[in-house]
Amino acid sequence: MQFLTDRKRAQGLGAGGTGTQHHWQMLVSSILMIAAVPLFIFTFGYGLGGSFEEVQAYFSRPLPAIIMGLSLIVITRHVMQETHEAIEDYVHGAAGKLLIVAVSAFAYTLIAAGLFALVKLAL
Repeated sequence: MQFLTDRKRAQGLGAGGTGTQHHWQMLVSSILMIAAVPLFIFTFGYGLGGSFEEVQAYFSRPLPAIIMGLSLIVITRHVMQETHEAIEDYVHGAAGKLLIVAVSAFAYTLIAAGLFALVKLAL
């Protein structure tokens, strides 16, 4: 038998036992998005409106391709985690679990398709 105080049992845990970890993940993701979103907008905006050859030449350089790839990953994962939280809060049972799997599959498919398109454009 362990004699733990209430504070010691609850330390580092949210109501579901993972609240602190999720909070830190979302905090780090939000901080990364502070830099990623403006870089994404400027990078995408610069390539917008050009001919195919100009856009291909622009994204064949390493910096724009890396910015676009990292922005795609960070933003999509952040939205996926937020959607998971909404589903966990409002949809219960098997339907909630299936929705979480569907959202995860859609998000990772979106990331894979975006990175594939970026590699095709860059090469």
